[in-house]
Amino acid sequence: MSRSFSRKKGKNLIRAYIRPLCTAMLTGILLCSYGLSALAAPSDAELRLEAQRAMEIQSNQTENWPAGPVVGAESAILIEAETGTILYAKNIHQHQYPASTTKILTTLIAAERCSMDEIVPITQEAVSDTPRDSNHIALDAGEALTMEQCISAILIRSANEAAFSLAAYIADGSWRDFADIMNERAKELGCVDSHFVNPNGLPDEDHYTSAYDLAMIGRAFFDNEMLCQITLAKRLEIPASSLQPDNIIENNSMQIIPGGQYAYQYLTGCKTGYTNDARSCLVSAAERDGMKLICVVLHDESPWQYEDTISLFEYGFSNFEKINVSQTETRYDLDSTGLFYGGGDIFGSSDPLLSLNKDDYIILPRTVDLDETESVVSYESINENQAAVINYFYHGTAIGSVRVNFTANNTDSQLFQTDAEDDSLFGRHGSSVIYVNVIRVLLGAAVIAGLILVAVVIRLVLKNFNISLRSSRRIWRRSSRRRRKRAKRPNRFRDFDF
Repeated sequence: MSRSFSRKKGKNLIRAYIRPLCTAMLTGILLCSYGLSALAAPSDAELRLEAQRAMEIQSNQTENWPAGPVVGAESAILIEAETGTILYAKNIHQHQYPASTTKILTTLIAAERCSMDEIVPITQEAVSDTPRDSNHIALDAGEALTMEQCISAILIRSANEAAFSLAAYIADGSWRDFADIMNERAKELGCVDSHFVNPNGLPDEDHYTSAYDLAMIGRAFFDNEMLCQITLAKRLEIPASSLQPDNIIENNSMQIIPGGQYAYQYLTGCKTGYTNDARSCLVSAAERDGMKLICVVLHDESPWQYEDTISLFEYGFSNFEKINVSQTETRYDLDSTGLFYGGGDIFGSSDPLLSLNKDDYIILPRTVDLDETESVVSYESINENQAAVINYFYHGTAIGSVRVNFTANNTDSQLFQTDAEDDSLFGRHGSSVIYVNVIRVLLGAAVIAGLILVAVVIRLVLKNFNISLRSSRRIWRRSSRRRRKRAKRPNRFRDFDF
């Protein structure tokens, strides 16, 4: 009985305590395993980054070109601002949604067309069309800002109602009319992939651009010192006034500016953007040792848009340098060619007739010498002070150009012409020979010869006239002497009266 009772008691103990405990432990183990696996599963952002980092970097395909960094952006470009040389290229012509980076074009147009003290009214359309969950500074219809305040609100706080109002003001109608102005200006700046339909980058299937196009817009935007300084301001401050009643203070949320988590010491300007479809975007410029670079990253993930941008800037500054062609070029040595000097007996000067522009640069990898590049001479898009333009390439990649200028003091560009068939001066890639226009020179010589001939004829006429005059005087004097002699002779008939 006692043994049976003990066995029964043991079974009851197992049912009551041990089995639930084991079940709980097993459940806990399973839950922990599930939780760990759930934590280990990559997010959508991480999956996108992984796929985009595996994409081809087109600039790495150029022979002997410095290998660029792997970035998470789907599209990325790095250019040198002065020459437009592309240092890094990854899907640079792929259509992308630009989000608020659109605003660099909007504010550039405003800065080009308007004075900063003009008054921009906040329209009801602008307020109504601004989504409440998008960036804004809570302006009301009927209020107004100065142009400078409006641009600052757009660049620092990315205020969408300010962008709508500015667009309506410049278009003198609805903000929708501003799109034509944007697209026209984009073409003038060299854009080839863009179509804009609004001034702020709010989502629209017909509103798109590319990394290349934003870099072209950036060349003009970052050349404007005022716009650059606004983007670097730590906060937006608009005091209350008769135009609007609120004291507006908003912080700049771009983390690459001074004081930000990813502050970059060489930064000269920037603009971020984000929407669900565009993901994180950043257009920025930096300058070091006299070289300014512009970087665009599109469809990236936060905060990688900052890290990728800094990585690209460091790649550019470390691997490339500006070369002054006039100081280093030997293949186009104009100084060694007597044909291009004017002597004192002809031109009145010993200055060279042609010279390479001293302000023109090209961009080269630090491991490449100038004589390893190719060059092509062009006569298109040159002005009256230029003889030609020499375009430089490295394995097919454009790296800049230099102008060939007329420089002699008394040089008239109309006396010169180029021979498109002869390449004996500049060598292998087309003509750069400058010839004196023989027809004009002969005509000039004929005019001078004619003047000399006229002078000779006049001199001969005058000489003949003087001879004739002297002859007449001699004849007159002879006649006069004869008359006087006759008068002295006696008249034998004087005493006779007839």
